[in-house]
Amino acid sequence: MRFYNNSHPYYCGIDLHARLLYVCIIDSKGEVVVHKKIGASKDDLLLILEPYIGNVIVGVECMHCWYWVSDWCAELGIDFVLGHALYMKAIHGGKTKNDKVDSFKIASLLRGGNFPIAYDYPSEMRAARDLLRRRMKIVRHGAMLKGHVVNTNSQYNLPATELNLKNISARQKLREQYQDPIVQRNIDLDMALLDCYAKELAQVEWFIEKQAKNHTPVYLELLETVPGIGKILSLTILYEIGDICRFESVQKFASYSRLVKCKAESAGKTYG
Repeated sequence: MRFYNNSHPYYCGIDLHARLLYVCIIDSKGEVVVHKKIGASKDDLLLILEPYIGNVIVGVECMHCWYWVSDWCAELGIDFVLGHALYMKAIHGGKTKNDKVDSFKIASLLRGGNFPIAYDYPSEMRAARDLLRRRMKIVRHGAMLKGHVVNTNSQYNLPATELNLKNISARQKLREQYQDPIVQRNIDLDMALLDCYAKELAQVEWFIEKQAKNHTPVYLELLETVPGIGKILSLTILYEIGDICRFESVQKFASYSRLVKCKAESAGKTYG
């Protein structure tokens, strides 16, 4: 876990929501100078931050709507740091929780050097990463549909199918598999969705690969030379890691990838 520990005259914590923000600015002594709820608007946020630009650091929690705040701060040259949502929850958890309290705690974590840092992913690659993650969810749903076919065979004590449902011909055969028209309609629904997914996913994969060749063609080519890493896995590694240079050492990258076992020790005993 890394913490932000640079000093600034002012620290701004923003509790982000889709339609509103709660903004708290404290000075280097911890005194609150601004504590206000505003709409999720660049103009409203600028009115509050403009007197402090050049002397303030803005921190937000890594929730679903942080993209625009990061890009807006970059445009105006405002220092910005993204907080790791899971670690922040562990650090500033308390009995009282609301937007006003959360924004103050974010600002206080920044001032105290206890703000856990998440990766501010490059804006030019975010959309492609999100599309790749969306593809993964659709692939998983496709696997659930295939599992439904297997479960249906078990329900009616039918022999296990040897068909590979990745193939169009195999999916077509299942459209005439069951005598009961209601059961068959249920399976037809699965096959219709799988047909649609197969067509759309092929186009999405081609599109993402095209974007990757524009973003980091050298990295993509290197990844595909590694035995066992194909097209999809290379795209996943590429877009989930982002800039590999952000890791100071191989050890830090291995830790980020959860390949390093962490010890949990207390009173001379090891628990992990």
